[in-house]
Amino acid sequence: MNSNWFKIVMKMTKVKYGQNLLLKGMPIIFNQKGATLTIGNNCMIFSSFLSNLVGLYQKTIVVTRLPGAEIHIGNNVGMSGATIYARKSITIGDYTQIGGNTKIIDNDFHPIDAEDRLKDDKDKIAAKPIVIGKNCFIGCNSIILKGTVLGDNCVVGAGAVVSGKFGDNCVIAGNPARVIKTLKT
Repeated sequence: MNSNWFKIVMKMTKVKYGQNLLLKGMPIIFNQKGATLTIGNNCMIFSSFLSNLVGLYQKTIVVTRLPGAEIHIGNNVGMSGATIYARKSITIGDYTQIGGNTKIIDNDFHPIDAEDRLKDDKDKIAAKPIVIGKNCFIGCNSIILKGTVLGDNCVVGAGAVVSGKFGDNCVIAGNPARVIKTLKT
């Protein structure tokens, strides 16, 4: 399937995207009925294993899972082999670059409580919005967890596991991620 055909499929599922969307390879982009998924102008979504030499493990996956869920990807955003999965809300600011194999997930995927997990009670899955500011760089193989807020111009080190609120101009690294440096403005 070529990217023009894929863009028609995206429109059929009410994915709204801006001008000059570049798709390399075939991502998995699914918008649940009653959810909102928007992609800004001049965005690049790489899903081909040869499109990023960091070594992609998968195609890019962008999914709204429930009615009312929202994903908003700003202008001039690039991503490679990333997973962006929302049960509630994920917002990614303009000019943000998302490194290979990064996971941005606003929920726990399963209930934390053992009894709820045994019952497979999907209503007990915790979810909190994620907000990623403008001009951020997220290193490869990072995981951005539910409730995370990254200010503008943040850098997330490769392989970081990020949870919490971080101000503008922070360099964040580690597991759990913490501020290791503040950038001069």
